[in-house]
Amino acid sequence: MTTRLFGESVARREDPRLLTGQGRYLDDLGRDALAAAFVRSPHAHARIRDIDVGPALDVPRLVAVYTWEDLPERVGRALPLLIPHPALTHGRTAYPLARDVVRHVGEPVVMVVAADRYAAEDACALIEVDYELLKPVVGLEEAVQGAQLVHEDVPGNIGAHLIQEVAAADGRGAREAIETAPHTLAFRLDIERSASMPLEGRGVYARWDGEDLRVYSSTQTSTSVRMAVAATLGLPLPKVEVIAPDVGGGFGVKIVHPWPEEILVPWAAMTLGRELKWTEDRREHFISSAHERGQVQYVRAGFDDDGRVLGLDVTILHDHGAYTPYGIIVPIVTSTQLLGPYKLGAYRVEFSAVYTNTVQVTPYRGAGRPQGVFCMERTMDKIARYLGKDRTEVRAVNFIQPEEFPYDQRMTFQDGRPLIYDSGNYPEMLRMVKELIGWDDFEPAPGRGIGIGCYVEGTGVGPYEGGHVQVTSDGRVHVSTGLTSQGQGHETVFAQIAASELGVPIERISVVTGDTRRFGYAVGTFASRAAVVSGNAIALACRKVREKALRIAADALEADPSDLQITDGVVHVAGAPTASIPLSTVAVLANPLRYAFDEEAAKATQFSGTASPDRPPVAEGEEPGLEGRDYYSPIRSTFAAGMHAAVVETDPDTAEIRIVRYAVVHDCGRLINPMIVEGQIHGGVAQGVGGALYERMVYDAHGQLVNASFMDFLMPYATEVPRVETAHLETPSPLNPLGIKGAGEAGVIPVSAVIASALEDAEGIEIDRMPISPSELFDLRTAHTR
Repeated sequence: MTTRLFGESVARREDPRLLTGQGRYLDDLGRDALAAAFVRSPHAHARIRDIDVGPALDVPRLVAVYTWEDLPERVGRALPLLIPHPALTHGRTAYPLARDVVRHVGEPVVMVVAADRYAAEDACALIEVDYELLKPVVGLEEAVQGAQLVHEDVPGNIGAHLIQEVAAADGRGAREAIETAPHTLAFRLDIERSASMPLEGRGVYARWDGEDLRVYSSTQTSTSVRMAVAATLGLPLPKVEVIAPDVGGGFGVKIVHPWPEEILVPWAAMTLGRELKWTEDRREHFISSAHERGQVQYVRAGFDDDGRVLGLDVTILHDHGAYTPYGIIVPIVTSTQLLGPYKLGAYRVEFSAVYTNTVQVTPYRGAGRPQGVFCMERTMDKIARYLGKDRTEVRAVNFIQPEEFPYDQRMTFQDGRPLIYDSGNYPEMLRMVKELIGWDDFEPAPGRGIGIGCYVEGTGVGPYEGGHVQVTSDGRVHVSTGLTSQGQGHETVFAQIAASELGVPIERISVVTGDTRRFGYAVGTFASRAAVVSGNAIALACRKVREKALRIAADALEADPSDLQITDGVVHVAGAPTASIPLSTVAVLANPLRYAFDEEAAKATQFSGTASPDRPPVAEGEEPGLEGRDYYSPIRSTFAAGMHAAVVETDPDTAEIRIVRYAVVHDCGRLINPMIVEGQIHGGVAQGVGGALYERMVYDAHGQLVNASFMDFLMPYATEVPRVETAHLETPSPLNPLGIKGAGEAGVIPVSAVIASALEDAEGIEIDRMPISPSELFDLRTAHTR
């Protein structure tokens, strides 16, 4: 096989269509459909005493109004808790429309359907809801005091509580190891709330023809939405199709399924017998989708004279908002990925997932890892500062060594499997990033500092993904997989895998994702898993197709299959290129009919004698057609890693922060497409810069989100995002056939830790809270000089 594209920087194949305006996003569909809008709670915590829809009934073009009491029993049930966990003893989810009590500003209370969105919004404005105001719970410290409860039956507002502990080699626990260590430190860290801000908000469009339901959703989990819609609406699964059209970004917020609107819009479409659509506006996205990041961390560390961590004890308060639809994945990831590339003497972590009257928390790109890395990397910097050592020296003395892989951290990861790192070379990665940023030659100066951050990222979580590959009689290859795409470049990288496996030019390969008509079973796009799980499934399916193609071609060419190769879509005998047969002809032979359709196939059939009853082109027990389907289920997660470094400068008067240089060394195993990996990293760094310096969700004491617009919620422009210098280290994973690891979240994970490290170096003051603004840095300067 000479058609090798795996590892090449192939230009993204989806871009020409998207850049020329030929993409089809959710709001491009259903232009003549009815429109839905929602009355949402203006209060963070209140009891609904009455809803008067009467004033809205005279609005022209109004079609229907629904409250929770109008919903059928199975539609009105509380939404599912997607990932239960034994530690989540008080899991709570919302109703599609609020029932009796609202628990955060933005919770949907009434659904309005009209001929267009303008009329629907007019009707929403006239509906009167009588609320009995209840005291809201805002802030983690206030929540755990338990004076006020978000859910009346959840004591202390603690939804989940989990402790994991790993003892030292001599059997001592972390607390004992800390007490007996030569040196100890104790401190508190704070990470504030942020949120995914994709270009396109959520949206749902549904069509019902009396028998079959088709739903389009801007989702990261089309097959899961299909399951949920079918189950909730009482429809047989084959009667429901869910399609994710082009999706303008996800970053985790679109992984939740089903959202209330994904149930209500299809149900109303069926009830009314009309096409119906809802698209989220930007304020709705701020106040009614999902947030992440908010944690308080209490850290105690014990260490020796070399900076080696003998014991680490971390207690985490995690703000879960009003509901827990996605379980406790985020704090589990924080507590386990906190370990990073290090081997600690002993480790104890305890977290409480706390309810507050704020928007629910679900994974956002990085999914708990930025918080964990901030904790560990701040710890490493504090140890180095305490001992007067170089920060990279302290990290190096704690690294897991290359010969120690696979390395068992003796904890349970988010997938319920052991936390075992499969491969890596952390000392080499540190050497590379130091060289890339110029660490050893850096000259410190007032207001100028350098920082570093290391991380390990669990990727490619199960349980499975599948791939289907079909070669048609025109020689084209059609690849489909169930997970969805939101800009990651799947259309390109999956085609590269297929091209490399089958020996077919990439121009003859098409890829479809997120369409349950093409592939009905999948898990979804999240946790840096697409390339690992779907990529390997597609590779396995291609290998089935290749094996079948070579068997059929060998019969036609009267050759041994082991002597055949596929190059540029042609099967030929090695060393004898004239003895060949196009893959298109093989596809015809794989589907024998009474008459051959083309001359080439007729010649091949006549030549090989495959029309003879004793030489069937399709082996016994084999299906006709040149196609294959396979699934890949990882035994456990594979662990990517990386190290970032940055140089920052701060203004002596305004405390404005400028990132001068930014360097990344990343290991995601074998690279399918280096250019796309770098694009993922660059985009992640941009989001990380936002989380470190700009983005925060600010709630007041009444539970009002006071910056719910792009006028007030700051994000970095291109001018604030530095040029990112990258280098790659490839340590192939032994856990999957392609040797790959995930890369989608890598860029964002350590940025807050890196910027904090650099700012601390520049200013000589401790940075224990992120994000940090110029005004906050100015206040820290003032306090430090008093």
